[in-house]
Amino acid sequence: KNKNRQNSRMAIYEPVSDIFNTIPVMSIEGGLKEGKSVIIIGRILPDASRLHVNLQCGSDSKADIALHINPHYENDSAHVMYNTYKNGTWGSEQSTPDSPFVKDKLFAIEILVTKEAYKISANGKHVMDYEHRIPITQVNTISVDQNIELEFIESFYSKQLVPYKTLINGGLQPGNNILIYGVPNTDSKRVEFNLRHRYGIAFHYLSLFDENVVVCNTSENGKWGAEERSGGVPFLKGQLFQVKISCSREHYAVFVNGQQAHTYKHRFTKLDDIDVFEVYGQLQLIFVHV
Repeated sequence: KNKNRQNSRMAIYEPVSDIFNTIPVMSIEGGLKEGKSVIIIGRILPDASRLHVNLQCGSDSKADIALHINPHYENDSAHVMYNTYKNGTWGSEQSTPDSPFVKDKLFAIEILVTKEAYKISANGKHVMDYEHRIPITQVNTISVDQNIELEFIESFYSKQLVPYKTLINGGLQPGNNILIYGVPNTDSKRVEFNLRHRYGIAFHYLSLFDENVVVCNTSENGKWGAEERSGGVPFLKGQLFQVKISCSREHYAVFVNGQQAHTYKHRFTKLDDIDVFEVYGQLQLIFVHV
């Protein structure tokens, strides 16, 4: 499906689900291996005082924990603790100040497995190299605190790089949603999404930071139509965003961080001919679900 990564993934869960209230642990298909990454995307509940994300050895409540990521919020002093639980005992803690995990806001954790350490990034920024204390071959489970409303968990091998292109199996259909998570670079000039078919672009969504404008358009046989421009780029440089492009029979609706930002009436109406999604611009692409 995606040429930029191997198809070695866990189950992907839709963001509206409450399933995580009853499934606090999830298995990692094939276990952890060098070069593999795990991405966890979610939102921290506003009344959370502390929470955790664990990479652990099995799903038992007493299982060893190879990596314990533990944001704290006591006394308005946000920080993150990292540790390992082995043979019934916690090891020495490591910490980072200025937690990137903000209550009631979307976050994305990426954990890259290397030979020596877990390279941990949050919201597109590297925060910690945590050296292995338990062999990665023993790690096969993710445990997530119930103070986190999860949107997605996925394990994969190669990063999603920009320019990015992926196929839409079977073509676009009414009711389909495309979800994009990313972080515009601090010097970003544009963020661009395209829904493409064989003869052109059915939906072109372009945010221009310098002009603070969003441009929507359609191109067929090399010719662009009339632009639809609206003021106010819905992204902030350096900050994580979630975009959902929802396709109905009449139009596309674009939601940014849960708020409807734009609608665009179909000009190209053969929706099932639309079979490619593209991302361009100056941004770090964290995750795409088509």
